[in-house]
Amino acid sequence: MAVITQQSTSKSFETSSNTYIIITAFISLFALVGFAYYGLPFFYDFMVNDFGFSRAEVTSGNAVGKLVVAPMFGFLAGWLIDKYGPRRLMMLGAVLMGVALMGLSYSSTLWMFYMFYVLNALGYVFGGPLPCQVLISRWFDKNRGKAMGIAYLGIGIGGAIVPILSTNLEKHLGWQHALTILGVLIIVLAVPFSYFIKDPSKAKAKVEVEKIAAIPMKSILKNPNFYLLAFGSMCSIGAVGGMGQHLKLYLRDLDYSQAQAANIMSVVLLSSLAGRVAMGWLSDIINRKYVMMLIYSIVAVAIFALFLPPFEGRVYVFAIIFGIGLGGDYMIIPLMAGDLFGVRALGRTMGIILVADGLAESFFPVLVGYLYNTETKSYALGFAILICVALLGVIIVSFLPKTNQARGMENPVIH
Repeated sequence: MAVITQQSTSKSFETSSNTYIIITAFISLFALVGFAYYGLPFFYDFMVNDFGFSRAEVTSGNAVGKLVVAPMFGFLAGWLIDKYGPRRLMMLGAVLMGVALMGLSYSSTLWMFYMFYVLNALGYVFGGPLPCQVLISRWFDKNRGKAMGIAYLGIGIGGAIVPILSTNLEKHLGWQHALTILGVLIIVLAVPFSYFIKDPSKAKAKVEVEKIAAIPMKSILKNPNFYLLAFGSMCSIGAVGGMGQHLKLYLRDLDYSQAQAANIMSVVLLSSLAGRVAMGWLSDIINRKYVMMLIYSIVAVAIFALFLPPFEGRVYVFAIIFGIGLGGDYMIIPLMAGDLFGVRALGRTMGIILVADGLAESFFPVLVGYLYNTETKSYALGFAILICVALLGVIIVSFLPKTNQARGMENPVIH
């Protein structure tokens, strides 16, 4: 009887711990990605007006941060997480991200702006998606995909809330205090949850590392499908980043109020929740290669909608379609990587692809900013290029082989 009670208590504790891990990852992604990444573009027009930055300069902070941090610290972060666990790095990342937002609110010179954006990128690498993926992978075996999906909803929910929250804070306190408060909220939300994480046994972690180390990375780097996946995802991520970083600025050119622009940005992020669910469901019933091509096509169609003759609700049509593509975009890449190269190599494969995607996500907003016509206030050329880039991604992905997602990690598609 005592044994049964002990087993029941142990199972209950494990379930409770698993729930806490999902909540912690959800909150971290909610704050560090939803609030910080999707919240910062809301303040770009204020920085342009008050600090005198150009549109290219204000959108180049993300590029500079990722160009400096991703190549230098991406693999270091992975090594530190494997060696010491994600707990400490998640707390460090939240603090760095919070301080970065506070600093950006008063960065009236370009060098300060870039410095705090580098700090922002460090926070993202140390406390964002990478440690959350490792955290969930260490605690979940059978239901890892479901747990990851629930945690990643934090990005969409946080991104949907932050424009409305920022609008109200800016209205009553000014944009600089509003951005500072967002930085404080990130620390207050993410650090306490990460602090109470209990690491699973070292034996279990050691087994996971040994499994991953058994697959040589050299064979993946020699595989042409790796480069097709990398360049194809770079195209779509670049198009999404180029559009997303300029959305608030574009809406202000159309004379939308701060509140109206915030509502549209929230619609995008709310639609992304539907995109994650819908595309995840599709990827389980039809070949993921075709789902990936569909998502990239949706991104292109959404941006093309802005070229249609003006009609009532046109921007909201764009926001819904773009949000669906946005939600599916980030989710489909690791699923395809797992099908092509095996789940056991997913961490290292995605580590390289995420660096490449981050570079594309940084480059295209700057390009669109440089192509912006200040005389006519037109984004036509830049947005047209984003459409072409997204369609190029569709073409590149079409050359990938059909995958069999039912094979699992034991039978990746290797040619």
